[in-house]
Amino acid sequence: MKKIKPRNIIQLLFFITVAFITLAKNANELGLSFLSSVEGVSLHSICPFGAVETFYTLLTGQGLIAKIHTSSLVLFLILLISAVLFGGAFCGFICPLGSIQELVGKLGKKLFPKKYNNFIPYKVHKRLKYLRYLVLVVIIYFSSYSLKLVFADYDPYYALFNFYTGEAAITAILILVVVLISSLFVERPWCKYLCPLSAILGIFNKFRIFKIVRSKNTCINCKKCDNVCPMNIKVSEKEIINDTNCISCLKCTSNEICPIDNTLDMKIGGIK
Repeated sequence: MKKIKPRNIIQLLFFITVAFITLAKNANELGLSFLSSVEGVSLHSICPFGAVETFYTLLTGQGLIAKIHTSSLVLFLILLISAVLFGGAFCGFICPLGSIQELVGKLGKKLFPKKYNNFIPYKVHKRLKYLRYLVLVVIIYFSSYSLKLVFADYDPYYALFNFYTGEAAITAILILVVVLISSLFVERPWCKYLCPLSAILGIFNKFRIFKIVRSKNTCINCKKCDNVCPMNIKVSEKEIINDTNCISCLKCTSNEICPIDNTLDMKIGGIK
């Protein structure tokens, strides 16, 4: 029997928490009256990306755009602090959409044990990952222009927890379906290529305090770290893993992967 890893437990706890909040929000409609005591907490209120969408309107004195809560600002501030410390760890440990993609990916690994996560050529992958920044700019522009939560109609995260409520737009549900199907072939496709929040957090990998470091003195270049990386990072070619796609899942640092002790580890400031 495989041992459940702490990261998987954290992922499960956050997924259950978000699912519970959504169920409570729709308690009466679903016949779950015993949850009605916490009714009123919307998914938008616990989404830190809302702070990004409304940043321009706040900056220009127009206030929050529709459906965004002040709690989103607080959560985003906490997220920024965590990003300064650990880069994209939110994506690797907490984000429920990332977790569900990873879960679907386990099936993909069984269906395509040799080809999984390698269907897209590496040269193409390196270019596709910049799509996230285009998505980010487009979302901020249209949200600021319309003063509405434009992204909600396309957000697979919102659709994941609201597909049964009638609140999620059909476009968001369709994108969610495409993302989940794509996860059978590519690990975390949304995170890699389209997620606007991962685009922001990825930047912090360049100057985060706790860095993943590879010791070139002990590395035997077995490339097991490359093969296990869900984000297609060439870990074996770097001394400090500061790729903007890194989600700090720590798979590459695992003793089960790297055969040489202390070759890959997380250290303060990249000190070797």
